[in-house]
Amino acid sequence: MARQPFIVDFLKNDKGGKIFVSILLVTMFVVPALNLLVPADSFFHVPTYTVTLLGKYLSYAMLAIALDLVWGYCGILSLGHAAFFALGGYAMGMYLMRQIGDRGVYGNTELPDFMVFLNWTELPWYWQGFDMFWFAMIMVILVPGLLALVFGWLAFRARVTGVYLSIITQALTYALLLAFFMNELGFGGNNGLTDFKDILGYDLQADTTRVSLFFLSALFLILTYFLCRFIITSKLGRVVVAIRDAEDRTRFIGYKVESFKLWIFVLSAMIAGVAGALFVPQVGIINPGEFSPLNSIELVVWVAIGGRATLYGAALGAVIVNYSKSYLTAAFPEVWLFALGGLFLLVTIFMPKGVIGLWNQMRLKLQGKKQPIAENKIE
Repeated sequence: MARQPFIVDFLKNDKGGKIFVSILLVTMFVVPALNLLVPADSFFHVPTYTVTLLGKYLSYAMLAIALDLVWGYCGILSLGHAAFFALGGYAMGMYLMRQIGDRGVYGNTELPDFMVFLNWTELPWYWQGFDMFWFAMIMVILVPGLLALVFGWLAFRARVTGVYLSIITQALTYALLLAFFMNELGFGGNNGLTDFKDILGYDLQADTTRVSLFFLSALFLILTYFLCRFIITSKLGRVVVAIRDAEDRTRFIGYKVESFKLWIFVLSAMIAGVAGALFVPQVGIINPGEFSPLNSIELVVWVAIGGRATLYGAALGAVIVNYSKSYLTAAFPEVWLFALGGLFLLVTIFMPKGVIGLWNQMRLKLQGKKQPIAENKIE
């Protein structure tokens, strides 16, 4: 039986995805309109701060989908995806720093302020080219992809799996955290990169620029969802799921398991890099703290809460957790970490398939149906 075209399959078989994409399409037009066209004193006006916050959530949702691709569908529990996110962010940050020019504190047209402060006399070779937007965008994808390629090739070739793979991915991101803290490396040390002025000649503080970045974040999130769904519904995706469910059996059939795992791992890292690049101009800073292993663990929590192996569930989990984090840090700054841990325990014990899994169970129960076995198994 011939495979249905992707769009036809999406419209017929992906009800959750249709709702997810529809909400994003509405949001990416309605929110900018409410910000730019509605008077600031109106009840319906969306402040620029809220637009920026929503844009940040969307970049996190994109990162969550990247992890769900490798964890939910391939069974690779990566505790190092924060590293790929941060590398993409640093590539964008380097471009934004080069755009400051003589508007910095020290007025140096070539060197960023932190290099002048540290008595650097010339721009390092690895900063060359970042004054060009197209070059920076290539690096946003290439640098995380190359790191994932080298790391994945070594790890998968050695058949490192399970908790051992998770540990070494966490060690990778911790090593990068320590490296980027060093002033000698030339990435701003503890303070990182900040004080950005504009992007492609547009003022980063302008409402129109903030709205444009939000729009692009929503657009790239939709494109990421379509790309990942296309992959998981293809023959390649079926092999990847087979690796997740029965790696040894898939290998015995004749598939080169390591090649499939490496391919999907590299693609996921590239998506994470793009998410980081969208994140940085909206928050206005990138520092070594983004490499923190805690961030990668928190990312796993997002996906688990939303629902593994759903893609849109992972995105939903990212929004739920980060909105809760924003609210709790303001309302209960001393206990928000405990609340986050409690939320994860609640989901693990009572909702092992996340919010989306619980919703599907309730829907099927109301319809008097049993959940299909294929949907039950995600490990």
